Amino acid sequence: MTRMPQVTSRELVKFLMSQGFVQDRQSGSHLTLWHEQRRISITVPVHTGAEIGRGLAARILKDAGFTTQDYMALAGRV
Repeated sequence: MTRMPQVTSRELVKFLMSQGFVQDRQSGSHLTLWHEQRRISITVPVHTGAEIGRGLAARILKDAGFTTQDYMALAGRV
């Protein structure tokens, strides 16, 4: 299993939006994204200049239906 790289919230949101998620709402520093076809919402903490922990990033991807390998391949971070 590939180890999740350090990512910023901007990189993670950009990836999710490229996979069909759209911005639904934002409450404070948490951005909620919605995928209409899958009917799921994902919340991403948005803290400028800070990286998201590897475990949290992997969990967000899992909740969105992706694996770490999917992220690495689709985001071009091989």
